[in-house]
Amino acid sequence: MSEEVKMPQMGESIAEGTIVKWLKHVGDAVKRDEPLFEISTDKVDAEIPSPSSGVLSEIKVQEGETVAVNTVVAVINGDGAKPAAAEPAKQAPAPPKEEKKVEPPAKKEEPKQAQSEAPAAAPPKPAAETPSAPSEQAASSSTTETEAASKDDSRRTRSSPVVRKIAEEHGIDISQIEGTGIGGRVSKQDILSFIENRASKPAQAAAPAASAVEASTAAQPRAPQPARATAPTQGEAGPQPFAEGDRVEIEPMSMMRRRIAERMVESRHISAHVTSFMEVDFTRTARLRDELKGEFLKRDGVKLTFMPFIMKAVIEGIKKWPIVNSSVWGDQVVYKKDINVGVAVALDWGLIVPVIRGADEKSLLGLARAVNDLGERARTKQLKPDEVQGGTFTITNPGAFGGWAGTPIINQPQVAILGVGVIKKRPVVIDDAIAIRQIGVLALSFDHRVIDGAIADQFLANVRDVIETAEYTS
Repeated sequence: MSEEVKMPQMGESIAEGTIVKWLKHVGDAVKRDEPLFEISTDKVDAEIPSPSSGVLSEIKVQEGETVAVNTVVAVINGDGAKPAAAEPAKQAPAPPKEEKKVEPPAKKEEPKQAQSEAPAAAPPKPAAETPSAPSEQAASSSTTETEAASKDDSRRTRSSPVVRKIAEEHGIDISQIEGTGIGGRVSKQDILSFIENRASKPAQAAAPAASAVEASTAAQPRAPQPARATAPTQGEAGPQPFAEGDRVEIEPMSMMRRRIAERMVESRHISAHVTSFMEVDFTRTARLRDELKGEFLKRDGVKLTFMPFIMKAVIEGIKKWPIVNSSVWGDQVVYKKDINVGVAVALDWGLIVPVIRGADEKSLLGLARAVNDLGERARTKQLKPDEVQGGTFTITNPGAFGGWAGTPIINQPQVAILGVGVIKKRPVVIDDAIAIRQIGVLALSFDHRVIDGAIADQFLANVRDVIETAEYTS
């Protein structure tokens, strides 16, 4: 008995997914819940398990293709069934089907016969009948071109829900944009670049309006519509970064890399980024961590890092400065009552930010357990879409690799993100004496549209005070 494998619904807001990699081939035996293929969506990358045991008999959607949820992507035969891969071999040597392709030329002979008979039936109209054949060919050619264009527009229109939403908000016809994604699909970066490019053109045209001649000259750059559609792609690519003959290797970005690029550029376009730095003495917190980490590991099997302590301090800061936990909505500020902290996790193939919901309601142990769990599942592609969205504040940790500090980019639609530098022993001056202390640097990137520098620094000072005194709530 066969069973269809469908593109899963990975979240309420997710309408499609891209097959990144098939982990099994046609003819391979698979077990129930064994990883079958990897998918990539707007929210998360994940391995999809097999719904049943048997033999993978057919793959309907190839790697790199994007399809809607519930689309059949493969077929699995029941236990003991033979793979259907052998069937094409029997059908392969069947050339008679190709003979049908020779039929069109035969059909083209019929109009010529009809035209040769037409002058006999109606002699006064030979001149009018002669151009009819070219006009029919032109109509056929036009129909073919229209069908091809229609297919291209269809591929471009099949973009992600995020892209369609942006297009709807700005009144843009997606089919007019040259997509750089797989199959000509329009990516988020494509439409954002198109919007920016479109906005800049009228401004350039409006400046020289002193005379009719100048107005006409300014209008010329906007005339060729097709060029405007392809301009964003060329602009983003920029000049060729190598000369002919240079030894280079070129490979396309992965789906995740492209999404990260789109989101980072989008965030820069949306928020007014500013970064403040503050040096923090982690000595007392380091001592508390040393006291607790053995107990946490032995009793609960949880590895205790500095991250839960930093999260506790951040939560205290947010309670005093709730603007840091907000979002901008047009000309309004949306204050989030829930504190959902995202923690950036570096992967071999990119970066992902799982979210700890209700972080303010968790104990130090609860936060440590959540950080370890989400980090492990992120690395094994076991996260669910709901676990990477809904964040209200983000923490990233470049210090894990020895970085002194960084200037992180805000994770939209949030208004702030905290970067944690490396925590290490350094000589510092305390009461006119040199002492060895555990020092780290915190960097807060914030949206200057709603957060002023004074508020950002006071928030950082609050976080610093909690860490330096090691006074953490439960």
